[in-house]
Amino acid sequence: MSNIAIRVDGVNKSFKLPHEKQNSVKGIFVNLFRRKKSFEKQQVLKNVRFEIRKGEFFGIVGRNGSGKSTLLKLLAGIYEPDTGHIQTEGKLTPFIELGVGFNPNLTGRENVFLNGALLGFNRKEMLGMYEEIVAFAGLERFMDQKLKNYSSGMQVRLAFSIAIKAESEILLIDEVLAVGDAVFQEKCYNYFKELKRKKKTVVFVSHDAAALREYCTNGIFINEGVIKDKGPISRIVNNYIDSLNNAEEDAVKETEGKLSAKKRWGTGGIRVIKAETLDSSRKTNHTFTDKEGTLIIKVKYAAVNSHTEPIFGITISDAAGCTIFQSNTQWSNVKTFALAPNKSVTVEWEIPNIFNSGDYSVAPAVADRGGAVMLDWREDFTRFKVRKLLKSSAMANVEHKIKLKEG
Repeated sequence: MSNIAIRVDGVNKSFKLPHEKQNSVKGIFVNLFRRKKSFEKQQVLKNVRFEIRKGEFFGIVGRNGSGKSTLLKLLAGIYEPDTGHIQTEGKLTPFIELGVGFNPNLTGRENVFLNGALLGFNRKEMLGMYEEIVAFAGLERFMDQKLKNYSSGMQVRLAFSIAIKAESEILLIDEVLAVGDAVFQEKCYNYFKELKRKKKTVVFVSHDAAALREYCTNGIFINEGVIKDKGPISRIVNNYIDSLNNAEEDAVKETEGKLSAKKRWGTGGIRVIKAETLDSSRKTNHTFTDKEGTLIIKVKYAAVNSHTEPIFGITISDAAGCTIFQSNTQWSNVKTFALAPNKSVTVEWEIPNIFNSGDYSVAPAVADRGGAVMLDWREDFTRFKVRKLLKSSAMANVEHKIKLKEG
């Protein structure tokens, strides 16, 4: 295979899903004597082809249910392909379903030696690396407790800490960074850097765009069992994010017409007619990324009665209902004009895209000149999403600069 560590050639994989679902002992017993049982064939992977070079950090991205985990299990030899071939060159360690082989009735300490034996280490070798394994997992206080008292995250951390001791040319890693706190994740990142330094072949499945960009050179984007693109990881990640945004955009459009039935109050003297979100090019958009530095909230109001200088406003809330942004013409010293019956006005708010990744709802409102009488308030009238590569756990998230100066 020369410089190729993994070659996947025309692989197809399907599973049979039984139609009969038995929830009783009687049903199971009766089903045993049926001559014909009906199944539904689920095609998980379709004609998958790609190659991974030796020493390459290779990323696999795709939505949940796209076939990523099935592909990893095929590479690991856990599954056999229906058709096609998979060739690997070098010892392979799968970081898939970590903790298989653990005994819940044994202590963490005992399970370290048990799992180590399954990886091919003898007791002397395990004694030499035991303290390092425990320190990496950060479980020093818990090693003499039975494993059944561990959380699922603790178990995976322990299993991962053992598995990294296996010296292999090829490693298959499936979303391990989703497990553990920030300290453990930082250890994982440092381990990845070490793998790159040693030029190990790594197949990395993750939804973390930043981690994929940092560690991987090439990759594939898989969707509904089909490889949609393969090549440089930056392009792969961009295509993946675009597909997510398009799917979310479609989902928002499907529900947009249902939002008008949400909570509403006011005298009805002026009514909120329409609200939409636009990008800086003034195109309707429901999903904003780092590319969009500005978003526009456009609201149309129509008068039922005459009103002098009404106040127009919006409130933007996150998925938890917390107010993230609020503005009105009075606070901003924007002078409005009188509205006669059946006349309308459109108000636009141009807002810097400081929002963190999340789902947001917009409540447009209008009050009388003094602000004492609410004419119309439409809760959750329209929605938009923000998806950013820039990480932050705060309410606001905006691109910024950091400068260091010694002394």
